[in-house]
Amino acid sequence: MQYRRLGRSDLTVSEISLGSWLTYGGGVERERAEACLHRAFEVGINFIDTANVYARGAAESFLGEALRGLPRESYVLATKAFFPMSPDDRGLSAAQIEKQLDASLRRLRVDHVDLYQCHRYDPETPLEETMGALTSALRKGKTRYLGFSEWSPRQIQAAAALPGVERFVSSQPQYSMLWRAPELEVFPLCARLGIGQIVWSPLAQGVLSGKYRPGQPPPSDSRAASERMGGFIGEFLDNRILAGLQRLEPIARELGLSLPQLALAWVLRRLEVSSAIIGASRPEQVAENAGASGVRLEPAVLERIEKALVGAGQAATDP
Repeated sequence: MQYRRLGRSDLTVSEISLGSWLTYGGGVERERAEACLHRAFEVGINFIDTANVYARGAAESFLGEALRGLPRESYVLATKAFFPMSPDDRGLSAAQIEKQLDASLRRLRVDHVDLYQCHRYDPETPLEETMGALTSALRKGKTRYLGFSEWSPRQIQAAAALPGVERFVSSQPQYSMLWRAPELEVFPLCARLGIGQIVWSPLAQGVLSGKYRPGQPPPSDSRAASERMGGFIGEFLDNRILAGLQRLEPIARELGLSLPQLALAWVLRRLEVSSAIIGASRPEQVAENAGASGVRLEPAVLERIEKALVGAGQAATDP
């Protein structure tokens, strides 16, 4: 496993990190979830990402129990707040940040997290209030650093311009071969501000695993087969995109990689990316995905990847 510095912080994070959305505390049985976490540590993953809203707190509670007894300095722990935890609990007001962070710390069984993130931008709360509350949390020792997920360039710049507040060190955007929007403005802006990228959905909700084939229904046990999830990943299931992914398979084989490893190595080709968050329901998936760390794709390979994706549709370039 290779490691990278997270923005201007002193946090050193594994190139592959383990997420807990739709998996731990809910979608995956506890024994398998623990096996995934143990395998993550065995292969050198040190960065665990979660959020209060994942399984309505159950993901954090699972991690709190599973991580108990491990030296606190042996892993980097990140969580988030913004989405509703109840009809009256949502957003990034000062009161909500204090309430939700304290609740997260209780569930995680720690006195601080390494990274506390705004899960989205809150248009209903003045930015000054949000940043002031985050600054207070950091200075009280409840978090070491601050981050955000899916903020626009304008919002990022506005936060950076506020006086007297702590600065963000991380951005968490969606980014993959099939979703490249952050490359245009977010990556260069954050690089100038010393903000690193922790990207989510680097496998496009599993589409880049190669399990979906053009003209065929999704496997019965896949995420796309679920009515609840099908709409979210539907934009990546266009037959043109799936055909383009089939053209990537021989490239991966020639390099001795699986298609997921190729996709993760492609994401990590960008120096702005500190870590790519994976989701896993089996420990074998964790080990396979971790194998992408340290893989460097030569310019000729990157060119072949681009040619393979030509004609794969708008989602395969800039959305």
